[in-house]
Amino acid sequence: MAMLLEDIVQSVEMWLKLIKKPQPYVDPDLDPVLLVPGIAGSILNAVDDQNGKEERVWVRILGADYKFRTKLWSRFDPSTGRTVSLDSSTNIKVPEERYGLYAIDVLDPDMIIGRECVYYFHDMIVEMINWGFQEGKTLFGFGYDFRQSNRLQETLDRLAAKLESVYKASGGKKINIISHSMGGLLVKCFMGLHSDIFEKYVKNWIAIAAPFRGAPGYIASTFLNGMSFVDGWEQNFFISKWSMHQLLIECPSIYELMACPNFHWQHIPLLEIWREKEGCDGIPRIILESYRPGESIDIFKEALSGNLVNYDGENIPLPFNLEILKWAKETHNVLSNAKLPSGVKFYNIYGINLETPHSVCYGSEETPVTDIQDLRFIQPTYVCVDGDGTVPAKSAKADGLHAEARVGVPGEHRGILCEPHVFRILKHWLRAGDPDPFYNPINDYVILPTAFEMENHHEKGLQVTSLKEEWEIVSEDQDNLDGVASRRPFVSSISVSEGGNKQSSRSEAHATVIVHPQNEGKQHVELNAVSVSIDA
Repeated sequence: MAMLLEDIVQSVEMWLKLIKKPQPYVDPDLDPVLLVPGIAGSILNAVDDQNGKEERVWVRILGADYKFRTKLWSRFDPSTGRTVSLDSSTNIKVPEERYGLYAIDVLDPDMIIGRECVYYFHDMIVEMINWGFQEGKTLFGFGYDFRQSNRLQETLDRLAAKLESVYKASGGKKINIISHSMGGLLVKCFMGLHSDIFEKYVKNWIAIAAPFRGAPGYIASTFLNGMSFVDGWEQNFFISKWSMHQLLIECPSIYELMACPNFHWQHIPLLEIWREKEGCDGIPRIILESYRPGESIDIFKEALSGNLVNYDGENIPLPFNLEILKWAKETHNVLSNAKLPSGVKFYNIYGINLETPHSVCYGSEETPVTDIQDLRFIQPTYVCVDGDGTVPAKSAKADGLHAEARVGVPGEHRGILCEPHVFRILKHWLRAGDPDPFYNPINDYVILPTAFEMENHHEKGLQVTSLKEEWEIVSEDQDNLDGVASRRPFVSSISVSEGGNKQSSRSEAHATVIVHPQNEGKQHVELNAVSVSIDA
């Protein structure tokens, strides 16, 4: 009976622990962190100037395409450098709730099924709170209108005010900026144009998956075909690729992501088109035309020369915008000339091990392109290089700055924000929590324990203990470990014995270590061990 009562008490105690929400751990000694997202990484609200009504237009599922076209479609104003919504009564605003984190956490908070597809910094925010960061004290976000140029003064003024407010809210502590993707270009523009403010408030800048020299293949096809923000079945309920295409043609930020023309690419990114042309003898031939980044501008101009959208009953031409291109060239100059202030440390994490578009090809030898304006309706093929699926590793590594460390992590462009390997590295660089004994900062690799099993049993007066443990190694320079395990598993044995005068003191242990070959940037290590001792 007593045992039954004890079971009931234990059950009630467990229930009480479950219903009482635990208080999050807060580390008061942490330096503040400001998270800066990339393109399409901020919630955008449309505010009606007449009645003040505010509604989310990016991201949303219900009525997504209609609201996107009526509220976000825009035109570039070369006199100000801003892109302005076609709806003159609408202003675009970034929500500031939760100290800026709301806008960059879950991009559609109303979405329930398939919510992970609209996560942005969500997993990182959860992880950092577990490390002891606190919203409004040591953890902040900076969302922005990603349609605009990365050097638009309005955005830079907001960022300057944000840095000052974070500095004051944290008690005068300098800030760790963590940027993702195009957010790295925004931060670098700010650093180049306002280095005094940057040095005053910033301690460290960690760039993740930043397209420092552009995303050639991805952006070239975006100009001609648009892009999809989500993949899979969710596309059916989201913004159409065509609607997104019409927005991006008028976005300075997209032009600023084009391949940097002055960068020394290992392989020059090309726009290639299979075309049928008549030879000198009058006989038509199929040829492959190749255009370098600067030369491809004429193709974009011709392909988009007839591009129109119907807005409120009016046909509006949206060709390739040469005024934006001119603006973007000046942005590239700002980025090229930006210098890291002496008091700030810079770190770079970039994605690797995924096929990443570099050159783009339209048509084929069997089905050549007959009209350049048809490129908008042709699905391209790609010549790929190593990267994160969007940004080539070569571009992401070429930050042009003095970096404390550059680390390649296997991961997809947006998915890298929820990679455990990235969390491990960030935790070390931010000095959050206890020192990590599994992280080696000198060689820039992470050792992750992935399995641990141990069993004890007695047999014929012997105590037998078996142990199995596994690790995963992720390294920036994958060649460093090739000598350990290049093509087949490397197996090693270890034996240890301990003896004495008495029979009861004798024991032995034997272990086998298996180091597997690298696979997709990871190396698996297994330890199997058994110890035997005479049971005292």
